[in-house]
Amino acid sequence: MELGRKIADYIDARLGIRDILEQNLTKYLLPRNINVWYTLGAVLLTLFALQIGTGILLLVYYNPTVDEAFHSVQRIMNEVPFGWLIRTVHAVGANIIILALLLHMLSVLFMGSYKAPREFNWLAGFFLFLLSLGMCLTGYLLPWSQLSFWATTVATSSSQEIPLVGDLAIRFLRGGAMVGQPTLGRFFALHVIGFPLLFGLLVLAHLFCVRRVGISRPPFGPDWHPAEPPARFHHEEHRGGIPFFPHYVAKDAAIIAFFLALLLGVVFFAPGLFFPPTAFEPADPFVTPKGIKPEWYFLWAYQTLKIFPSEFLGLAVQGVAVTLLLLLPFLDRSPERRPAKRPFFVVAFLLGIALFIALSVWGHYS
Repeated sequence: MELGRKIADYIDARLGIRDILEQNLTKYLLPRNINVWYTLGAVLLTLFALQIGTGILLLVYYNPTVDEAFHSVQRIMNEVPFGWLIRTVHAVGANIIILALLLHMLSVLFMGSYKAPREFNWLAGFFLFLLSLGMCLTGYLLPWSQLSFWATTVATSSSQEIPLVGDLAIRFLRGGAMVGQPTLGRFFALHVIGFPLLFGLLVLAHLFCVRRVGISRPPFGPDWHPAEPPARFHHEEHRGGIPFFPHYVAKDAAIIAFFLALLLGVVFFAPGLFFPPTAFEPADPFVTPKGIKPEWYFLWAYQTLKIFPSEFLGLAVQGVAVTLLLLLPFLDRSPERRPAKRPFFVVAFLLGIALFIALSVWGHYS
């Protein structure tokens, strides 16, 4: 014990580790009216770390070739000790992450936390959301099952409708005219190397922006009033607030435990929720199964393409919607963040949620 203290003192005298911990834990103050929605960032960091850990373990046994991919996954599920648990946690965890991301984005939109001076926070977070969808899409093909093969075939075929570069885009994604070994190789490289590297950089950028600018105060309570963003940089401090550690860490831990319980509940009691029968059949390019549909978080996009007379119009509408969301902090310049004072935005917010749910349900049953 004494030796450990001496080593810690030696390191601290040269790097000031204790001061860093104090500034970011016990001396880091948060607004007193901070609510549970602010914990979703910590939830996402935990779930992403779990995805990285389980993904590395799966790589030990996974073989990214069209001849061995499906059999290697089945070997993981049936022969490798606890392989079924690691694989199921990884697959279900991707869905829980998208759910948490959607809730996080909706809370930021509802409380107006995307507004100045936090435009860069929103941009980094929104790109993280898009990148997460890309990671889910590329990971979906890796088991090389009937479900993953044909879902990827349908998803990549939409890119052919892009004017001028459609044929180039689909060949770039697939590595050829059809989904095959080049597609699997490209998706594997993106899923385990390309996207994770970009993801790590974006997470660091997002955390830097959050920590540098400061946590936004929830726009509730009689003493809250809108304020114009300062002309020069200003770190938002919350004097008289609650310490991040241990006060808010306890709330973070409770919500993290809830999401982990949700994840494990699905893994142990409803594992078939995200694994239809076609997920356990090897890919066959000559047999098209009935009822192939994307995961629930892509159903709205799937149904949108079916509504319009051409896929190009459907893609254009989706592109406009995504662009408007991305640029929202630059379009909504009002300093007002209280939902009660933004009736037009709240109505649009609720209609957007209703439209997302309606299109998803329609896509599921169509």
